[in-house]
Amino acid sequence: MSESIVRNMQHAIPDDPELSTYRYIIVAAKRARQLQAGARSFLPTTSKKPTVTSMEEVRRGLIKYTDPSQEQPEEQAGE
Repeated sequence: MSESIVRNMQHAIPDDPELSTYRYIIVAAKRARQLQAGARSFLPTTSKKPTVTSMEEVRRGLIKYTDPSQEQPEEQAGE
C-alpha cells in the first residue's frame, strides 16, 4: 500500500485496542444508513457523504451502541 493510504486508514480507525475494527465498520455503516434515511448528523460537517460523516461520529464516540454478544443474559423471573 502506498504511504498516504496507510496514513489515511490510521486516522479513520479508533485507537482504543478494546474496539474491534469490524465492529467499528458495522456501526459506522448502520449510522450511514440512518443518515441516508434522513437522520440529523451530530457533527457540523461540510461533507455530503454519509459514510464519511458516520465514520467521524463513531470515531469521536458520539454514537452509542451495545454488542449483543457481550451482554449477560437476564435470568427469567419465576425460576
